[in-house]
Amino acid sequence: MDVFLQTLVSGVLIGGIYALIGIGMTLIMGVMHIINLAHGQLMMVAMYITFVLYQYLGLDPYVSLFIAMPALFLLGAVIQKLFLNPLLKVDSILPENQVLMTVGIGMVLTEIVRIIFGSDYKSVTTSYSGSVMYLGDIAFNTPMVVAFGIALALTAGLFYFLLRTDLGKSVRATAQNKEAARLMGVNAERITVLTFGIGAGLVAAAGTLLLPIFYLFPDIGGHFTLKAFVITILGGLGSTVGAIFGGVVLGIAESFGATYLSMDLKDVVGMVIFLLVLIFLPGGLKRLTKI
Repeated sequence: MDVFLQTLVSGVLIGGIYALIGIGMTLIMGVMHIINLAHGQLMMVAMYITFVLYQYLGLDPYVSLFIAMPALFLLGAVIQKLFLNPLLKVDSILPENQVLMTVGIGMVLTEIVRIIFGSDYKSVTTSYSGSVMYLGDIAFNTPMVVAFGIALALTAGLFYFLLRTDLGKSVRATAQNKEAARLMGVNAERITVLTFGIGAGLVAAAGTLLLPIFYLFPDIGGHFTLKAFVITILGGLGSTVGAIFGGVVLGIAESFGATYLSMDLKDVVGMVIFLLVLIFLPGGLKRLTKI
């Protein structure tokens, strides 16, 4: 039973950070109606920013959130304004072309980072990287607990923004019906730029939180783009609450796969659940949770 509970705790903790990744992609999907296949690469850029700040300035990774998130917000907004919004204005351009554009952007970001930093693995080791807290016989990895708490706070802040502020309500209105939002005076183009920036900022936070736990290399972005896509499908396209459930489900699935199968097969368990959801629950978990 202790092994089961330990595995469950580990899955929930990593799932909370996965949820942050999924929410960023879901938010972009909800407003623009495209899958951002450069999502993980944006996260990778944030991880390298955090690495540089730690390596050369000695800045704690969690403090780097205050730099990495605004930097990726600006990068996301620039990408949206310069590369994606022009495609939205061309009637002959299909949504698939916008998706292909994000694929190209992801490849460019990866190769730029590879040129600057090389392809070797890097890591950030802090004084608390290996620290553990205990509750009975259950161990809680301290960096994971801190990261989970920060992810929870950022998620709560996002929901407050979306539900309680006028700008957030404009984002929701644009996601529900862009044309109707325009008729009500909402600047849809500005909202898409803002939304892409927020999505990039959220995945930047996830990358910064994961850096003390994961090794860093240029191709890590593709790995997390796939995870974000799986979370988005699991939770239901466009559902931010569903993305939370999707992230936690994926985290728990990987944790149990690593414990009861092998570390090499942990990703397979998540993919099997993903395929089962596509077959038997194509609307995602939001159909079960009514969200």
